[in-house]
Amino acid sequence: MRGTFFAELKRRNVYKVAVTYAVVGWLIAQIATQIFPFLEIPNWVVRLIIVLIAIGFPIALVIAWAFEATPEGIKRTEVADKMPAVAGQKKHAWIYVVIVGAAISVALFFLGRYTAQSREGGRPPATAGSLPQKSIAVLPFDNLSRDPDNAFFAEGVQDEILTRLAKVADLKVIARTSTQKFKSAPTDLRDVAKQLDVTNILEGSVQKVNDQVRVNVQLINALTNAHLWAEIYDRKLSDIFAVQSDIAKTVADTLQAKLTGAEKQMMAAAATTDTTAYELYHKGRSLWEKRSGDNIPKAIAFFEQAIARDPNYALAYAGLAQAYILVPFYTGADRFDAYLKAKDAAIKALRLDSNL
Repeated sequence: MRGTFFAELKRRNVYKVAVTYAVVGWLIAQIATQIFPFLEIPNWVVRLIIVLIAIGFPIALVIAWAFEATPEGIKRTEVADKMPAVAGQKKHAWIYVVIVGAAISVALFFLGRYTAQSREGGRPPATAGSLPQKSIAVLPFDNLSRDPDNAFFAEGVQDEILTRLAKVADLKVIARTSTQKFKSAPTDLRDVAKQLDVTNILEGSVQKVNDQVRVNVQLINALTNAHLWAEIYDRKLSDIFAVQSDIAKTVADTLQAKLTGAEKQMMAAAATTDTTAYELYHKGRSLWEKRSGDNIPKAIAFFEQAIARDPNYALAYAGLAQAYILVPFYTGADRFDAYLKAKDAAIKALRLDSNL
């Protein structure tokens, strides 16, 4: 029975279709990944094409099983089997398609590898012209508070400013995970800029005493060591949201980034107006990033407290979802139950803010 099934697959050209589809699909994927970036086509288009290729593979096999190409057009296999064979019919055309497609795919693959290595290995030392001008890294902010437990607050200010800048399409903003290894005021900014592939660095410090906050920031061109902008904000804790928005907006304006109306609104928007919920969320975020011991359960508790203070705090729901994803790996909690809770929190977060 098994031998009959595989023989039938061969007779119905399913093998040929599978091989041809795989080669042509890989060719299309190579074109999308190697050519589209040069045409400035968005990355989501590349991902969509790859997903469609994957979805189309089983569909192509089903069609190959059920239908067959004949001189009279596409016919069901049962009908095609009853038709007289055509003399001189080309049975090996698919082989040429596979060979040509494979050759082009391999050429594009190695071309992409070569150009990528050329850009990395042959890149000259960082100069004013070799790095994107509208690029920035937000380094960790120093915690100048007497209480070391307020370090989470400095991390939160940095994270909020970075998040707002990341919403600007005209800016290249380095992710926080890449900047955390650098101190707030490194001695060699040019080396930091070279490692992060940016021109500009934003560094600063935060001091929190009771309900008073001082935020000191400076924007520096790392290649020339020139200060582009600096400011000291002495405000009440309740004004921290406006401070973060003002810093992000000023940085974007200083770097001459083009802002759309929607981007201006997102930069100015505050995820919450409750300072207690804000602090609870960032305490949870700080613990979540440590990912050791009982930090994840503690993070969940802080996220839940933030949500209790502000039920419309989308970021708190998002943090809760991420924490529930990790909690089975650190506490032995039931995975199915944790994932259900994570899904529920993620859905609530997206309902409150679809831009997360």
